[in-house]
Amino acid sequence: MKRGMNRIDPRLAATLRRPDELVARGLASAADLPELEKVAARYAVAVTPEIAALIDPDDPADPIARQFVPSVEELTAAPGENADPIGDDAHSPVAGIVHRYPDRVLFKLVHVCAVYCRFCFRREMVGPGKATALSDDAYRAALDYIRGKSEIWEVILTGGDPLMLSPRRLAEIMTDLAAIDHVRIVRIHTRVPFADPARLTPDLVAALRVEGAVTWIAVHANHPREFSGNARAAIARLADAGIPLVSQSVLLRGVNDDAATLEALMRTFVECRIKPYYLHHGDLAPGTAHLRTSLERGQALMRALRGRVSGLCQPEYVLDIPGGHGKAPVGPSYLSQDRSREREIPGETRYRIIDYCGEVHLYPPIAR
Repeated sequence: MKRGMNRIDPRLAATLRRPDELVARGLASAADLPELEKVAARYAVAVTPEIAALIDPDDPADPIARQFVPSVEELTAAPGENADPIGDDAHSPVAGIVHRYPDRVLFKLVHVCAVYCRFCFRREMVGPGKATALSDDAYRAALDYIRGKSEIWEVILTGGDPLMLSPRRLAEIMTDLAAIDHVRIVRIHTRVPFADPARLTPDLVAALRVEGAVTWIAVHANHPREFSGNARAAIARLADAGIPLVSQSVLLRGVNDDAATLEALMRTFVECRIKPYYLHHGDLAPGTAHLRTSLERGQALMRALRGRVSGLCQPEYVLDIPGGHGKAPVGPSYLSQDRSREREIPGETRYRIIDYCGEVHLYPPIAR
């Protein structure tokens, strides 16, 4: 089978959830099985047939495998890593709600995903053995909280993955949110179009559109090979329904930490009618140090991207400040004050600006 075509053998059409299943498929080493069992006992494992079909088992550094196949390195915690690395708990006034910014809230509906990313910042909170969804009482309390805060303009459905819910349940949730006068935007964060595109049925797509609020979807992919034919078709169903799409990616060592891969990824988003939105620096989740890059590496890659691709393809490089202090842009700076002529022209402010080729210019230019 040509890699990336995703013609899935029906005999293999089951999500892989145990290390021994990964070993049997040639996606993990039998020698590592005892340690991988320890990883799986702590952090959820799920590799869908769609994702498994993208992995090259002969490549020990396969970028798709690095995202989804557990590693013994996950058993090593680095200094500063934290079970709640971005401080959700500190900003959770009621179950299911995170209210960090005045005009928007996260609404965590479910704690299950189609696949479990090895770098996930909520890896301690999702998967089997965790609470799978909000209770009815907690759901109603969360809605009451949103109703009671007129400054909330946007509700972001997250989890887990909200698109793991049934079309019927999603339609109920969308209707409940759209009935709140001050909620004008409902944003959904999902990996499903890539991990399990067959879930994007016409009924599910229809459930995402509702009178009274505008739906946006943020899709998560980290490598251009994730855009299988099935994934592209699922994304097209969303775009054809008039739902605006933005992207989220995480900068990951050995996955996308080179300019050519980022260039291909961002161009593929745009070609699929998805506007690149965020490139996240890796969070300090336990056992993920082997996947994080340095901030300096991220900044260098953003400089390289600036000179390689259209403005349509430029995401914002951001860091979630540990402790719940929110996101901050951490991309490179292109502007600094030039003080070399202050004695010649007192009071004049002039700047040094770096262009996409790395050359320095003065602004305003010096009169000739």
